[in-house]
Order: sequence, then C-alpha cells, then structure tokens
Amino acid sequence: MEKTEDYYEVLQVSANADPETIDSEKAAQWAAAGFNRVSFGTQSFVDEELKAAGRMHRREDIYRAAPILRAAGIGNISFDLIAGLPKQTGASWRQSLSEAIALGPEHISIYMMEIDEGSRLGLEVLQSGSRYGARDLPSEESMAEFYELAQSELQSAGYGQYEISNWAKPGFESRHNLKYWRREPYLGFGAGAHSFAGTQRWANRHDAAAYVAAISEGKSAIESVDRVTLALALEEEFFLGLRQLSGINLGRIERQYGVNLSDKVEELAARGMVEKSGEILRLPAGKLSISNEVIVELLRSAQIAA
Repeated sequence: MEKTEDYYEVLQVSANADPETIDSEKAAQWAAAGFNRVSFGTQSFVDEELKAAGRMHRREDIYRAAPILRAAGIGNISFDLIAGLPKQTGASWRQSLSEAIALGPEHISIYMMEIDEGSRLGLEVLQSGSRYGARDLPSEESMAEFYELAQSELQSAGYGQYEISNWAKPGFESRHNLKYWRREPYLGFGAGAHSFAGTQRWANRHDAAAYVAAISEGKSAIESVDRVTLALALEEEFFLGLRQLSGINLGRIERQYGVNLSDKVEELAARGMVEKSGEILRLPAGKLSISNEVIVELLRSAQIAA
C-alpha cells in the first residue's frame, strides 16, 4: 500500500521526558526520528513543591524546554501536573494551572497525589512522621477542590476532558493511552516493554543487557506472561472503559460476557452516579471522583466466574 502524506499525519509518535533533560540537539534528533509528541513530567510550576517532591527540574527548566521543542518542529506537547504535592496550597495550585495553560501545550494531564507504601514519603505518612514533607500534604478535601478547579480552568481554556485525568485541545488526545483504555491489542518493543493481545499480557526482560542478548541469540526476550481470564477482562472493561468520558458500550459488554446489569444500572442512574443513553453507559462529569465505587457495584452485580 502506498503511504501518502496524509497517512503519516495520522501517526502519533510519543516520547516521555523530564524538562531538565531537554536540549536543542536531542530535540532535533527526536524530530528527525519521527517523534511528533513529547510528554513532560512537569508536576508543578512552584520550585518549593518540586523540591519537596524530589524532582530534579525547576520552573525555569519548563520555560526553557518548551520553546526548544517547538523550534525543533514538535507540535504536540503534553504537561503532567500533580494535585496534592507536599507544600501545595490552593494559591500555588492555581498558579501551576495558570502557567501551564499560558504555555499552550496541546495536552494536559492532572494526576492526584498517591501515597506509595514502598516509598520514603509513603512510609513516613503511614508512621505519622514529618520527614520528606509528610506533614505538608494537602488534605483529601483540598485535593478534590484542586481537581474541580482544574476541570473548570481547563474547560474555560479550550481543553476538552476525555478521560478522568486527561484534557486535550481538539484532535490532540493521547492515542496510545486510548488503546489501553479501550483494551485494544498493542505490541511493546524493547527492554521492559509490555504487550497485550486480548487473552494474554506479556512483558519483555527488564534488564537491557539480557534483552539484547536474548534477541541476538534468537531466543525469546519475554520475561513473564499473564493470562487474562474472562472475569479479569470484564473488570478491565469497567475500570479502563469508564475512565473515558465517552463511556462504554454496556450492551456489547452484557452480550460478550453473558451478564445482565440492567437493574444495577437503573439503581445507579436513579442515584445520579451514572448516565445511560441507549447502550452507552458513562459517569457524569461531576461524579468522576466516585468511579471506583460505581465500578465495584457493577462488578458485584455481574458475578462472573474467575
């Protein structure tokens, strides 16, 4: 098949990068290699918060890096912001939102701060300690307010929310993430890469040297394989699908998995927790924070065997 110019324009080739690592030579090499989208681990525009979170970059690095990418011809930039960083306040969160929007990235992700029990901060929080900014974390109520402010500010700035944590200007949604949320097959190449083929997930060897050695010797570089049971697949349909504001095709799911959720859906809809239009089921924009509660109730009603 002849590949036209329009064919290449639909491709979205992404790279993840930290702001402090960007320079003109690297950006030019990425663009020459075909990368047309770069996602920044921006996290915050407030140096005190970045330092408390253990990030290497500072606010000035973001302002330095973005124009470098633009000059290299990369026209699709995404910023990640975290709501709930140590020392974050309502005023500083508003500042980060405002500065991110002013720089005009095509895509913005808003993630809620999560405490990892295996991290230094997580252990300190669990032990009621004060190191690593453990006592400077905003409350859950504050984080919910930060999220709602982001929804309002980003909508006003022309960003459409298409997933719980993601907003984009029209046509700039993250295509590779959409494949994950829609449970579409994908292949991962390289050390530590993951792949999915409907009934199986597998991961390549994480150690780069071992991965290269396996490939060089004509051996499999796969390190682990997990079977996706019918019960797990149904769970993923809800947990991944309902993250999208476009919702899921409940009719297809009921037919494919042999479940009947009409009574439960009617109950949840009466409580304002879901919306149903034809066969499409979605979470109301104002109820995204209770997605886990809705999903758990749906799965309990499904009662599919593992």
